[in-house]
Amino acid sequence: MPNSIPRKSVPELVAGRLASGLLQGQYPAGSQLPAERDLIKELGVGRSSLREALKILSEAGLLDAQQGVGWFVNELSSARMLKARQLAAEVAPPAPAKWAQKRKAADGPKRLPVAKEKPLHIPNLKSDRLGTFEFISWWEREKVQNARVMVVGAGALGNEVIKNLTLMGIGNLYIVDFDKVEAANLSRSILFREKDRGREKAQLAAARAVEINPDVRVQYLHGDVTTDIGLGVFRRMDVIVGCLDNREARLAVNRFAHWMNKPWVDGAIQELLGLARVFVPGEGACFECTLTEQARRDLAMRYSCPLLARQNILLGKVPTTPTIASIIGAMQSQEALKLIHNMPVEPGKVLHYNGYTNFMHTTAYLPDAECESHWIYGDVTELPLRAEANTLAELLEIARGDLGADTVLELDQELVLALNCAACNTVEHVLKPLSDVSFEAGHCPSCGEMREVDLTHTITGREDFLERTLASVGVPPLHIVRATNGAEFRFYELSGDLPTALHFNDFDEAVPGLHAPRVRLGEAVQGEAQASGRVHLID
Repeated sequence: MPNSIPRKSVPELVAGRLASGLLQGQYPAGSQLPAERDLIKELGVGRSSLREALKILSEAGLLDAQQGVGWFVNELSSARMLKARQLAAEVAPPAPAKWAQKRKAADGPKRLPVAKEKPLHIPNLKSDRLGTFEFISWWEREKVQNARVMVVGAGALGNEVIKNLTLMGIGNLYIVDFDKVEAANLSRSILFREKDRGREKAQLAAARAVEINPDVRVQYLHGDVTTDIGLGVFRRMDVIVGCLDNREARLAVNRFAHWMNKPWVDGAIQELLGLARVFVPGEGACFECTLTEQARRDLAMRYSCPLLARQNILLGKVPTTPTIASIIGAMQSQEALKLIHNMPVEPGKVLHYNGYTNFMHTTAYLPDAECESHWIYGDVTELPLRAEANTLAELLEIARGDLGADTVLELDQELVLALNCAACNTVEHVLKPLSDVSFEAGHCPSCGEMREVDLTHTITGREDFLERTLASVGVPPLHIVRATNGAEFRFYELSGDLPTALHFNDFDEAVPGLHAPRVRLGEAVQGEAQASGRVHLID
């Protein structure tokens, strides 16, 4: 990895350069800094980066702004000098001789920079679709083609990310969305067509990814990321990219990624505004850390009625434009590529883009030491169990063999035991995962009042439904179930689900060739394949 890639933002680097100038007497105490246009030319940066740098120096007490006049240098007290040294130390400007050599080299013939660890390879651009990437010094074909990336959300933003990752040659894509295409999607989503109305977004996006690049291996899930994906899938990803439009789904992705110690890239868009941010467990703030008190109150209010909270997740609609989706989707894709190559990113920071003014700036979040998401699972025990075939009793028995007779299982999804109507004094026994109980079903069929929901997420061994399968109580395939005796946790993966839960071979028949089969979406088929709901290929 080249050492020339800075870990600091451009404004921080500029602030360090200016602080170095203060220490060297280039800008004496009491003097006025050159005009902004002169500093921009001297430092080779944009106006927004310069202003951010000047703000950093002002907050450090090194500069004062006089409205309508300019910036003035303060006297360097001991404390200010220490701060200036700290800022300057973070920037390592080249020595004058080296700088002159670099300038001389820059004025001479241009040569392709090549990383020391990567020999120069001239690809055949007529036959190699990724050939031009070989000219990038840090590009590693094997890493890209072996990468596993999950894209959660296949709307306007997800379309751009999937398109970009596919063009980049990312080898394995797992696409998740619970929605179907409607007319309003067609003005913002490059992967959807007029004939696609009413079809599953995840399925369509996966099929179109293969059309763009037949070398990509794809898998799709028409489902809800909060309930339908096992943690074992997250565990086997290199990067997760969130293209979501609601806080609840982001919170779920954040927790799942953190528990599995995986980085994820979040993006959000509205009209001409957008943001992109990277979250890496153990490095700065996570998404949950960024929630304001008002946001936490809103979540608490929604979850005071869990059935309504469930419905709210399914209703997120945000007005966007295809242009802002392209901009933020490109940023997210680029950050994912950097993570795959182990290049420096800025975790725990957010990059805001304002399309009205074309202004862009970065802000750092403060990590919350008490954040509930900050938990990374320990060693995972892989068991040859399947969610559809094995029972609560079987898993509990295994866990108690490891942790003792007081061990309990903890489910990630709440289990609805009963619905109680206080007005009618009636109880309906349900025993379904929360995702299978609608807000409408929560109302009493007799009086219409909203019923109280009796929930649990802990299996103690005293239940009368221990012979129920794990899937029947909301445990998805390839999930990792927690067990605890109150003093210690164990983590058990349903690894028997691996062949069907994670395979990346949807549309594997679409092998590129002289007469490659076409993907025909929505074609009726016969037999077992029809029940699978997959897109089929025909000649």
